[in-house]
Amino acid sequence: MSEYASGRTLTYQALQTRVLKLAGLLAARGGVDGQRVAVLCRNRIGFFELLFAAANTGAIVTPLNWRAPFPELLPLVQDAQPLILFYGNEDADTAIELAQVCGAIAIDFDEPSANGFEALLAEAVPLPPRRRWPCADTWYLLYTSGTTGKPKAVIQTYGMAHVNAVNLGQAIDLSTYDVTLNFLPLFHTAGINLHTLPTLFAGGHVIILPGFDVDIVMKLLVEDRISTFFAVPAVYQALSLHPNFSRAELTRVRHWGCGGAPLADALVHAFAARGAMVANGMGMTETGPTVFLADPETATSKVGSVGRPQILCEARIVAPDGQDVRPGEAGELWLSGPGITPGYWNNPAATAAAITDDGWLKTGDLARQDADGCFYIVGRLKEMFISGAENVYPAEVENVLALHPDILEAAVVGVADTRWGEVGHAFLMTRPGASPPDLDEVIQWCRKHLAAYKVPRYFTWIDDFPRTPAGKIQKHLIVR
Repeated sequence: MSEYASGRTLTYQALQTRVLKLAGLLAARGGVDGQRVAVLCRNRIGFFELLFAAANTGAIVTPLNWRAPFPELLPLVQDAQPLILFYGNEDADTAIELAQVCGAIAIDFDEPSANGFEALLAEAVPLPPRRRWPCADTWYLLYTSGTTGKPKAVIQTYGMAHVNAVNLGQAIDLSTYDVTLNFLPLFHTAGINLHTLPTLFAGGHVIILPGFDVDIVMKLLVEDRISTFFAVPAVYQALSLHPNFSRAELTRVRHWGCGGAPLADALVHAFAARGAMVANGMGMTETGPTVFLADPETATSKVGSVGRPQILCEARIVAPDGQDVRPGEAGELWLSGPGITPGYWNNPAATAAAITDDGWLKTGDLARQDADGCFYIVGRLKEMFISGAENVYPAEVENVLALHPDILEAAVVGVADTRWGEVGHAFLMTRPGASPPDLDEVIQWCRKHLAAYKVPRYFTWIDDFPRTPAGKIQKHLIVR
């Protein structure tokens, strides 16, 4: 494991030595047996040292969103009640204030004095390694950023991490020879699990960036440094707009993965033209996350498909009455298997609403399955609207709009209409250097590719979208 910015590298033996000393530090301060340990920092080796140290004491790690201000983090900290809060210099003010409010011990990763992380670690008495990590025990909590409402803490178990490593590892033939990049935020499941933890479990090499830097990522991708790569669509979009993209040779990466939000058709073909067959996938914080992953061979022939369920997951597509839909029809996606979360921390009502008595997670995603068994996510259940008695799936309309040469990205929501019940309102971003096209031109573009009832009634041009850490557009925050 290495940090690109500092050049610091740890062997697995060195990592284990530091982890057991950190476990001793946690234990000496009460960070054991279900007690929460919070962390607020940018990507760094120390985060994973803490994660593995907690696994050796039974403490529960609670990553906090460094993008969020104090008022948003306060209720999460009050919910988790951590005993210790680790933080980096960039987030010191917020971390110290949070620690004071909840009475937690604050430890600075970057403080060089005797009260700093390295000094405390040097003095710590190492614990012996924990022989068993029970699958059902909670390892860490992830507060979902949410696209519709208040964040909930999704319980992540040791078993979920193992299942994710199996699902991902067998899908992409992960091995000790693989090198991957870690740049997605570590308060999000993708930053931890795609592909960092599975690569570490396999004995591979993880290069850590503090965050996404398009110039550095592009440089590493073309230098034959990286063998597996995972990113959200917003990252693929940024790479596609990089000045070196049109001449980049991207065949050195052996596997490209994408998830977190729908990957636009135009991006699929743009990367395929550069030798990168991006395998679209689907998972959730509640699923650990890997559930679906498409085959790279079908990236351009089954555009939009997230593939089939991986080996340790079962999927159904369900009608409102709870029965499976007919083949080819859309319905709510339900998932089951050993990688599903046991529920939400301190929130039995949310757990009962999301997980059936027989263990099916109701995802809230609308999906369909083709004749080959491949799944397609067609939208969110709460986002679908009915116009003139016809179902409209915003994801389909958004994809058509994003194919327009002057439109970079689109978000469509349903709004009330006296005649049709609901109609679409499209929010649009132009491509860099382009001007918003004429409205009639956009409408004609839609009518060429969509049935009339799917064409939005209203169009609004905006500079950017509010997003979750995974790049999903937060439609409830868009000003209508």
